[in-house]
Amino acid sequence: MIPERIGNMNPATLIITVILILLAFLIIAGRLLSDLLLGIKRQTYEEAREWQEERIDIGWYDIIDKQTYKVQSFDGYTLNVQLLINPVPSEKYVIISHGYTDNLIGSLKYAKIYIDLGFNVVIYDLRGHGLNEPTYCTYTVRERKDLRELIKDTISRHQDMEALGLHGESLGAATSIAVLNYQPDIDFIVSDCAFSDIKSVLEGGLRSAHLPVSILKLAGFFIKLRFQVSFNGMRPIDCLKGNRKPILFIHGQDDDLIPPYHSEMMVAETEGYKDLRLIKGAGHAESVLKEPEEYAEYVREFLDVVYNDK
Repeated sequence: MIPERIGNMNPATLIITVILILLAFLIIAGRLLSDLLLGIKRQTYEEAREWQEERIDIGWYDIIDKQTYKVQSFDGYTLNVQLLINPVPSEKYVIISHGYTDNLIGSLKYAKIYIDLGFNVVIYDLRGHGLNEPTYCTYTVRERKDLRELIKDTISRHQDMEALGLHGESLGAATSIAVLNYQPDIDFIVSDCAFSDIKSVLEGGLRSAHLPVSILKLAGFFIKLRFQVSFNGMRPIDCLKGNRKPILFIHGQDDDLIPPYHSEMMVAETEGYKDLRLIKGAGHAESVLKEPEEYAEYVREFLDVVYNDK
C-alpha cells in the first residue's frame, strides 16, 4: 500500500521525490562500494607472524641484524621500512613488496631466498598497511610512487651498491611492475601473482558472487570523485611498454583470485628478458609455500641469467 502522504502528492512533486530518493540511494551505494573496494582490512604484525609460523620457519628473522627506519614518500606520507642485513657482507639489495592487507612480516617467506643468495633485503609496509597511517588503497597508482621513492632512498643509503632488484607478491608484484613507468635504476623484478589490471580482477569477483559487473561503473565514478584515481590508472600492464628490465613472472596455476592469464598477458607485453613459471596446485600467493625449493631454484636461475648477461 502506498503511504497516504505520497499518494496525495501531485505528479510533479511525486517525480521529484522519487528522483531524490533514487539519488540518495545511489550516493549511499556509491560511497559504500568505493569504501569497500579501496578500503584496507589490514593485518597486525602479530597476525602476520602467526600465519607465517604456521607454515614456514622464520626463526632466522629474530637473530638476523636489522635496521628499522622511515622513508618519506612523494606526498609526505611516511613508510615504515626495515633492512635485513645479510650475515655475509654484501652490496647486493632487493626490495620486497607484500600483498594486499599484509605487512612487511608477510615478506619473510621470500626474504630468506635472497638472504641465501647473498642479498641484503629491504622490506616495508605498503601505504595503508602495517604500522603506516591508515589510508585507502589505489592498486598501484600511489603505491608505485611510494616504491619509486623507496628505490631512490635505498640507492642513496648504499652508494657502493652492486645490485638492486624488486620482488613482489600480488599487489606488491603489481606495484613492482607499475614502478617501471618511472624507469627506475634497478636490475630485475620477480613478480609473483601480479594483476595486469585491477578492474578485470574485480569483474571476476563479481561474476563469482553472481553480482552484476555493471556496478563497477557506479563504484568507478565515486572512486574518481572521492579519491581522484580511476581504474584506468590501475593497469600495471600499461607500464611495460618499451620495458627492457628482466622480469621473472611466477604464478600459481590454480589461482582463482588473480588467474595466471594476468602474468601471461604481461609476459607478452614486455620487451626485456622474461620468464614465466606456473606452479602446479598453487592458489593465490601460495607458490612459495607449495614448492619452496623449486621456487628458490627458479629465482636463482633467473638471477644467474640476469647477471651473467651483464
